[in-house]
Amino acid sequence: MNIGLIAHDSKKKLMQNFCIAYRGILCKNELYATATTGRLIEEVTNLNVYKYLAGHLGGEQQMGISIEQNHLDLIIFLRDPLSPKMHDPDFNNLFRLCDIHNIPLATNLATAELLVKSLEHGDMEWREMYRQ
Repeated sequence: MNIGLIAHDSKKKLMQNFCIAYRGILCKNELYATATTGRLIEEVTNLNVYKYLAGHLGGEQQMGISIEQNHLDLIIFLRDPLSPKMHDPDFNNLFRLCDIHNIPLATNLATAELLVKSLEHGDMEWREMYRQ
């Protein structure tokens, strides 16, 4: 599976800890992230992460294109809903694209854990038919 990873600045440490905790599952998949998030994940997990541009420099648009091309199977976006960002409308587009293309999207730790555990149990195999 191809997993997209994004984290607002205030959630980057949480994303690192999440990836450390689920390294055993994540290492069996392809990881894609915005630049800073990807670099931080690589630093603490030694996982290979394909890095888009930084989110505010177009990384979220690159991830959106990957969603439209049916290249990503799952998105984990740990966001800070209490600190709106200038480029939040771009992320709203990402949410819309996930809905249109039936891509599971986690925007908090609880949902991210559920999706990764379902991935481990093989419950995400239905995504394979979308890539045919």
